[in-house]
Amino acid sequence: MVEYRSPTLIARVRTPKKPNSALRKVARVLLTNRRRINAYLPGIGQNSLQKHSNVLVRGGRIKDLPGMKYTMIRGKFDFVALQGRENARSKYGSKCYKRGKY
Repeated sequence: MVEYRSPTLIARVRTPKKPNSALRKVARVLLTNRRRINAYLPGIGQNSLQKHSNVLVRGGRIKDLPGMKYTMIRGKFDFVALQGRENARSKYGSKCYKRGKY
């Protein structure tokens, strides 16, 4: 799987296709090969992401957002991990606080 480290140009919200309704968080990203793509921000909250924040982008489409073929990885560079996450922690960059090791 190819991953790209790239700066964000703008963060915004988009609405999904019918019959779903929500405000999905997406960002415009400039890749190292000078292509500008849209990438999805998984999880709750995008407050830490601003213009020129460095993020790690991987492939992975979002079914209800047309043209959305990339996803950002949480917990890398400037995109902070989710705190207090107990299930599917690897997708959101969370540590295991249940055992008290960290």
